[in-house]
Amino acid sequence: MAAGIAAAKAGNLAEAKQQFLRAVQLTPKIAEGHAALGSVLLAMGDNRGAAVELQQAHALAPGDASVDLNLANADVALGQFADAVTLFRTGLATDPRPSLTPQDALAFATAQAGTGDAAGAEATLREALSTSPDSTELNDAFGVILAKRSDTEQALPLFQHAVAIDPSHVQAQYHLGVALLTLDRPEDAIAPLRLAAQAAPQNFDVQLQFGRALSMLHQDQEALSVLHRAAGLKSASTPPEALYALALALQGSGDPAGSVPLFDAALHAGLTDHGALLINDALARVQTGDAKDALPLYAQALAAGPDSPTLREDYGVAYLQQSDLDHAMEQFRAGLQLDPGDAHLHYDLGLALKLKDDLAHAVPEFERAGQLDPTLPDPAYTLGVIYMQQGRFADAASQLSRATTLQPGNGDAWALLGSVLKDSGKPTEAADALKHAIALSPDQPSLHIQLAALESQSGDREAAAADRKIAADLSREAVARQHASFALKSGRALLEQGKLDEAIVQLNIAAKAEPTLPDPHRLLADAYTRQGKAGDAAIERRTATELEGKTAPKAHSTD
Repeated sequence: MAAGIAAAKAGNLAEAKQQFLRAVQLTPKIAEGHAALGSVLLAMGDNRGAAVELQQAHALAPGDASVDLNLANADVALGQFADAVTLFRTGLATDPRPSLTPQDALAFATAQAGTGDAAGAEATLREALSTSPDSTELNDAFGVILAKRSDTEQALPLFQHAVAIDPSHVQAQYHLGVALLTLDRPEDAIAPLRLAAQAAPQNFDVQLQFGRALSMLHQDQEALSVLHRAAGLKSASTPPEALYALALALQGSGDPAGSVPLFDAALHAGLTDHGALLINDALARVQTGDAKDALPLYAQALAAGPDSPTLREDYGVAYLQQSDLDHAMEQFRAGLQLDPGDAHLHYDLGLALKLKDDLAHAVPEFERAGQLDPTLPDPAYTLGVIYMQQGRFADAASQLSRATTLQPGNGDAWALLGSVLKDSGKPTEAADALKHAIALSPDQPSLHIQLAALESQSGDREAAAADRKIAADLSREAVARQHASFALKSGRALLEQGKLDEAIVQLNIAAKAEPTLPDPHRLLADAYTRQGKAGDAAIERRTATELEGKTAPKAHSTD
């Protein structure tokens, strides 16, 4: 016993265990030996072995509070909460009443919460905090209890205090981040969640919440990386609510295809928010072009209720994607019966009518949409196109000018505005609009050709010649890209068929047509290697590597 105590004080738990085990073997009926061995086993994480020894100590010395508290801790670790609560209460009933360490208080509160006594758990932690206010674990645990009862405002300062005491405490950082997300403060949640995610890269919940925060801040590239990592960590036991949250975050960050199987998994797992899940699952399918499979989901959502203008709009858009204009209009009109002032529904109805060539009824819908929400650029743009097609250039210019004001990044609107102003006899304003369009879409030869015509009319022959040259260069580049694309595809197909000579001819054509592309050189290296031409292969491989290291051309996947 003396040797075991000395080893335990020195932190050598393995040696202490051996000594106490020897003591128990020598005197199996002495409670102190079992109590000491159980305490060491508990400290080493052997909760089941600790429980066995501590139960024997408890049977031999039933009035020992320290044995009761240690055994209660072991029972909590083993999930035996009811037994643990009884032992804690028994231990605390001794005279004098023992004081609970922060670890004891945490275990007692865990056992109380596990038996449904949330109020008791809160009282235990509140009392423990009064004597140990700077315990990271107690502040964090008390915050969790408050957060679970939706009292996040009161939980927040506890989490903040916990991480101020110990910034390396991963759980406290995670809980702080989640609390800030709950309070709709993703910009503040990023820092603690990033720390937690870096410290726990294999924790599904941590990666999910970090990805959600990034998604809410529209940091989509990093969000998708984190969310895909979370998706790889999910398991069969992942709650449907977590699957749903992950699917929503992926969808919100621009990966609807990745969200679909997660929506389906949450649906099959029995998520209670059935209607919203069906709607979002259907929307993800529409976003990926799969309106056919979305339609039954919208029908189920409508049957499950509640009905809403948003549901009707989404349902109608799915029909619109299927070119089923009559059913699309039916849904849009049903939505307008629920909310006649919904600008988006008026616009969607107008779009369906336009596609049916019913401009007489479509135009009033677009006009109504623009009146209801003057910030929407789409009604103005669409009206501008219609008026231009009808030869109403003044009205078209007015609407397109409005569209460019509302959406300055719409290059198509600027280009149409330039064309309309040109036809309206306003060359200066037309040139200005075309220059805006060129700034947004510099690779369009037609824009430079139109601008050159205006410059020529105004007498600026030098500028006109420059723009005509740019247009010619862009046209040649486009033709070269087309040639490169065709030759590259042909070369790859021939290479797969083992027709090496023919493949080399096509790949050389591709390399000459688009000298900045690494793909033809990489495939040429493969072809030369198969022919045993190691020197030629090495040259092509080196060229491909050099091209990959340079900035990609503003073009254009040729594959």
